[in-house]
Amino acid sequence: MLAQNLIQYVDPLIGTANATTESARKHGEGTENKGQTFPAVGRPFGMTQWTPETRATEVKCVSPYYYADKRLTGFRGSHWMNGSCTQDYGSVTLMPFTAAQLDTLKTRPTSRFSHETETAKPDYYKVTLDDFGITAEVTASVRSGILRFTFPKGQAGRIYIHANSDEKQGSVQWNPNQKEVFGYNPAHRIYQGSGQSAGFSGHFVIQFDQSFVISQSKAGPQYVIVTFPEGGTIQARVGTSFTSLQAAKKNLQAELPNWNFEVVRQQTQKVWNETLGKVQVKGGTKDDQVKFYTALYHSYQLPRIASDVDGSYPGFAQDTTTHKAVGFDYYDDFSMWDTYRALHPLMTILEPKRSLHMVKSLVAKAQQGGWMPIFPAWGSYTAAMIGDHASTMIADAYQRGIRDFDTETAYRYMRQNAFDSPTTIEYKDGKGRRALTSYLKYNYIPLEDSVWDAFHKREQVSRTLEYALDDFALSQFAHSLGKTADYEILQKRAQNYRNVFDQQTGYVRGRYADGRWIEPFTPFQKASYICEGTPYHYTWYVPQDIPGLVELMGGKTKFLERLNTFFDGGHYWHGNETDHQAAYLFPYAGQARKTQEWVRRIVREEYGVGPGGITGNEDAGQMSAWLVCSMMGFYPVCPGKPEYVLGSPSFTEIQIQPDAKKKPFVIQAVGNSDSKPYVGSMQLDGKTYTNFVLPHRTIAEGGNLRLLMSK
Repeated sequence: MLAQNLIQYVDPLIGTANATTESARKHGEGTENKGQTFPAVGRPFGMTQWTPETRATEVKCVSPYYYADKRLTGFRGSHWMNGSCTQDYGSVTLMPFTAAQLDTLKTRPTSRFSHETETAKPDYYKVTLDDFGITAEVTASVRSGILRFTFPKGQAGRIYIHANSDEKQGSVQWNPNQKEVFGYNPAHRIYQGSGQSAGFSGHFVIQFDQSFVISQSKAGPQYVIVTFPEGGTIQARVGTSFTSLQAAKKNLQAELPNWNFEVVRQQTQKVWNETLGKVQVKGGTKDDQVKFYTALYHSYQLPRIASDVDGSYPGFAQDTTTHKAVGFDYYDDFSMWDTYRALHPLMTILEPKRSLHMVKSLVAKAQQGGWMPIFPAWGSYTAAMIGDHASTMIADAYQRGIRDFDTETAYRYMRQNAFDSPTTIEYKDGKGRRALTSYLKYNYIPLEDSVWDAFHKREQVSRTLEYALDDFALSQFAHSLGKTADYEILQKRAQNYRNVFDQQTGYVRGRYADGRWIEPFTPFQKASYICEGTPYHYTWYVPQDIPGLVELMGGKTKFLERLNTFFDGGHYWHGNETDHQAAYLFPYAGQARKTQEWVRRIVREEYGVGPGGITGNEDAGQMSAWLVCSMMGFYPVCPGKPEYVLGSPSFTEIQIQPDAKKKPFVIQAVGNSDSKPYVGSMQLDGKTYTNFVLPHRTIAEGGNLRLLMSK
């Protein structure tokens, strides 16, 4: 397979409809039944991604595009967190139309469209607007896009331009002499500080290749309609920035200096093929290749580059100063509760330089805001979700060889999160670990602490388990930096999972401050002390000490009985992240073939090639990163440990080569097929290999893992 052809296997429409997979029918509900993706056009980790728009709002949990919708409302320069239930922000929409009676804007221009006229690829989107007979096309770079609208012959062309502020604070202005429309859309916070200004705006400048006139009788502060009397084909170049209008113009000039739509598309296609080509596969079906490369594309959506071409970016946490990233791209929108699990470890393999930039971005946020963020998005602290996983991501990256950053500064803020309580004002603003005082006092979070100052209330058992992992990861970082005293304390705290594990029932369970277990107790039902799942789901969340969990359950036999019942009884829920590592736990008790069996089944049943082909929320790339790793044949069970647990690859050969100048790591699965899903024997660089764990350095340094597949 040639690298330049890989983009043909990407279908950005996967995940834009309600899930049609097995697990979704069994477990999904509400927004969790939707992939929440959108057909993003642009570059990997692009600042602004261009998408057809079917929902004209930036409201929380509403994606810009849903496959089932019948009408398009425009083409949006979006900052939607792909696959999420958060919000878009700072976006702008362009909608071409021809009907003159809409000039009064008593009704917003929309159009019917058909998926039969849609072309959706990472580098290009095209569709026909049926109500107006207009062909619309989009391609884009990192911070800028170019749109091409072909109007019916002999008809004037009109374009409705809207700054999508739901708070009605956006502004659109124009300069016909310069053929420009420009404006801004202020970003606002959700979760902690909900409704408050995020301290910056999405700025945009739109340049047209033809002269226009302002055609509506009264321009609104958030919109304008421009008319092109000659019609024909109209092109619009759009530059965006989070710092200023002038920066948006500079970004546009740097990225799209000319009006050649096809050249921009070819350049973007080349970037995507080179990016996807870092992993090349052989064997499998075409559907397998579509699932794999679409998942790899989805893994490259977030976090987003938030700095301009000159490195400028808005300060974090309502810091109105414009900062400059020197020597790195500054990233934002880290859906960290999701992505620390597999996406960031995957990027340490495929994108070590970008991973370093992401770490530097997190450290910069801590320096500007005073605390290491936990779930930094839209330039703000959020206290969204639970855990302290930005620290875990940094510690994990360090263990995997990403080390060229200010480790002492990073450690100081990571340690502060783990040891210090913020002031009341800081805490309410989203800074620091939730319920840390209780966690340090009891070595678990008791049910009496309801954690009101967070978006997710209560969830005491899940927080305890996640903090125990975070403490483990931080202990590894401390050990590497020679912080021996901290290392010993954190190693002990990493065992706090034991304090919410009820050995009598064999499950994690809510516990009061006096040590009593909650009654009644049903491990198979959702509980207020568990985050987005059941006690059964979170019982497996001890990735830092699986041997210890095996011992608590009474040994390998009982551990395997419980784990097999979990899967065979239909309790596993792949559509959310709480137990993504569970299928990879069988080898710890000597039953590696069950991991191979279940991974193949999850790949087959929980992912598809249609619009409903993602079981639950894509969640900023975590669902797809799980698939990419699993189809390659390994998974990072424990962030903080630079290793991967082996599963069963989906292809006969996988070549991983992030740098063309360096040796690739090649996995050969000899005889791989649906009838031979099991690994019979292994050789690493020609020598017999019997370990079910693969060190990160083995992949990074290159080599050959040969698997003889078996029935």
